[in-house]
Amino acid sequence: MGTSRDLYLEERRQQVLRRIQADGRVSVGQLSQEFGVSEVTIRMDLQALADRKLIVRTHGGAVAGDTNLYELALAMRRQQQVQEKSRIGKAGAALVANGDAIILDSSSTALAIAQHLKNHRHLTIITNSLAVAQEMLDAPDVTVVMSGGRVRRDTASLVGPDGLDMLCKYNIQKGFFGAHGITVMDGLTDVSADEAEVKRRMAAMCRQVIAVLDATKWGKVGLVSFARLDQIRTVITDRDAPADRVAEVRALGTEIILV
Repeated sequence: MGTSRDLYLEERRQQVLRRIQADGRVSVGQLSQEFGVSEVTIRMDLQALADRKLIVRTHGGAVAGDTNLYELALAMRRQQQVQEKSRIGKAGAALVANGDAIILDSSSTALAIAQHLKNHRHLTIITNSLAVAQEMLDAPDVTVVMSGGRVRRDTASLVGPDGLDMLCKYNIQKGFFGAHGITVMDGLTDVSADEAEVKRRMAAMCRQVIAVLDATKWGKVGLVSFARLDQIRTVITDRDAPADRVAEVRALGTEIILV
C-alpha cells in the first residue's frame, strides 16, 4: 500500500480492523509490512482495537473479535502446549486420592488435571474456574465448590476479595496452581492482580501447594507474585523445561516432577 504511511491514525486502525476481520488472524510482522509502519506502531494499533473489544490480542498478532470473547480467549489458552498440559494434568491427577479436598485454579493446566479426575470417588474440588466446574458436571462422585466474586471473562473465573471466606472451613490437602511464570526470586506470578490475589489466598489454605507449569513458563515474571518458592511443595512440568532453572529450584528443596 503505497499511501499507507500517510494514513491518519484512525483511518489506519480501521483498515487494520478490516484486514483482521477479512482474514480472521494476522501477525504483527504482516501488518507492519503491509501498512509500512513499525511493529511498535502496529502493536499500539492492535492494543487500541483490543481495548474497544473489536479484536483479541494473541502472541505476535491478533484474531477477529467475537461476541463471546472469553470463550475465544479460553480456547486459545487451551490450544497452547496441548500435549504437555495433558501429561502434566495426568501427573497432577495421580497425586490426588479418593476422598481428598483439593483446589484447582482457573489456569488451563489445572483444567487439564480436572479432565483426569472424573473417576475419582468422594472427591471435593474447590475452584474459582467456571470451566473446571463445567468440566465436572458429568462426574457424579465429585463435588464442586466454587468461590464467590465477580466474573472475569477472559479466564472464565471468579475474582474478588469477598468470595473466599466460606472456603476456610475445608481441610484442603493439595492445591494445583498454574502461573504466568516461575522464578527463584519472584516465585509464582500472574499477569492479573485480581487473579493473583485469589490464588494467593487459595494457596494459603492448602497443606501442599503444587505448581503445574509447561516449559514456556520458566523464567517468566508476571505483574504480581502469589506464592513464594518456599511455599511450593512440588512443581510438575514437562521435559522441555530449561535444565538450569529446574536445577536451581530443585536445589532449594522443591520437588520437581518432569513428564
